[in-house]
Amino acid sequence: MFMRYYVELPAPVAAIEAALVQDPAAWLPGLADDARRHGTRLLAEAGFRTPVGAVTRGVVVTVGRAVRFPSKLAMPISWEPSGAEPLLPDLDADLEVGPLGPARTQLAINATYTPPLGAVGRTADRLLLHRLAEATVKRFLDQVGGRLLELAAVRDGPAA
Repeated sequence: MFMRYYVELPAPVAAIEAALVQDPAAWLPGLADDARRHGTRLLAEAGFRTPVGAVTRGVVVTVGRAVRFPSKLAMPISWEPSGAEPLLPDLDADLEVGPLGPARTQLAINATYTPPLGAVGRTADRLLLHRLAEATVKRFLDQVGGRLLELAAVRDGPAA
């Protein structure tokens, strides 16, 4: 399944790009885990029972090398649940940074995942789980955007 989400950040594209690629360890820790916990809570609110301990399991995130295109910078990421959680899919995505003007940047995520559990998982995904996956990815990107803005402000100093 495919999903896309974006946020607009009130900062120049160069500052956001620098914050994204300079040190992913400065903006990434805990964000995917928090987004997954949010998704797990949404599942519970929708009536799905989650395995004991699922909320405390983490997510393993892999960040690839950023690639520059004429109109954007793309950084591949992937995440997978740590442990043997059969209900949560692996996710592959690109974080994209592009200009929206001299002082505004679009941060976007294009993500794909395959629902677990075969035909049953695909049906559940069409009925409800895709929206929960979108909410999880939205939360993740919103938080990445917030962290990148903080890092850009520290790097460039306060706006004049």
